[in-house]
Amino acid sequence: MYESVQGLAGKLRLNGIYHGLSKRIEEAVAASLHPAEFLKLLLEDEQLARRNAHAQALTRRAKFRSQCDLENWDQSKPRGITKVKLKELMAGSYFHRKENLIIRGPTGVGKTHLAIALGRILCQNEVSVSFWSVNILFEQLQAEKATGKYLAALARIAKVDVIILDDFGLRNYTHDEAIALLEILEERYAKGIAIVTSQVEPAGWKTLFQDSVISDAIIDRLNNPSENITLTGESFRKNKKSN
Repeated sequence: MYESVQGLAGKLRLNGIYHGLSKRIEEAVAASLHPAEFLKLLLEDEQLARRNAHAQALTRRAKFRSQCDLENWDQSKPRGITKVKLKELMAGSYFHRKENLIIRGPTGVGKTHLAIALGRILCQNEVSVSFWSVNILFEQLQAEKATGKYLAALARIAKVDVIILDDFGLRNYTHDEAIALLEILEERYAKGIAIVTSQVEPAGWKTLFQDSVISDAIIDRLNNPSENITLTGESFRKNKKSN
């Protein structure tokens, strides 16, 4: 009977039940569980397996640049962020408030690390995320426009719950790039949030764009509403080199 039930679970792709059946049968016999309690445990196993599979799929689709986690966040030196604030960010407070998260600081202090770590946590909680280096994003959109797929690309970006814009402000942006960014933010406004990493103070973003009207519109959509985190300290890369 056990093999028959497990075989059916496999055919129906009930992977949580398939892998947990033997253990649950042993528990049910040992504790004389009511059939409904036994069934509830099996369904909980299936629900957990599906959640984990979905989270793994979301993490793959996010295309994070690296596998950063807050477990390996170096807290041996001051970074301008407290453990309490880190815990709050891990709980996704900014996401639940539908606020953009702006992570600022000099090069090498862990802005991208923090953004990716938070993005991975969101994926684990079944929130869709898309990670982009801003320069690569504009190159990709330019390629999509050349093949007539620009609007489809914008639609895909608009669908995700969270977009991570990494290294915003490394250079000045062209008029076409500014228009593309504004269109992305406009499509996503009040639907999803952005996590932005930048070496530049938000007050200095205006100088990155040629058109002051467009720059005001972009900055307004990034800043309102938003939570700002400023990281400090020496570069991780410098410390690694000295070691």
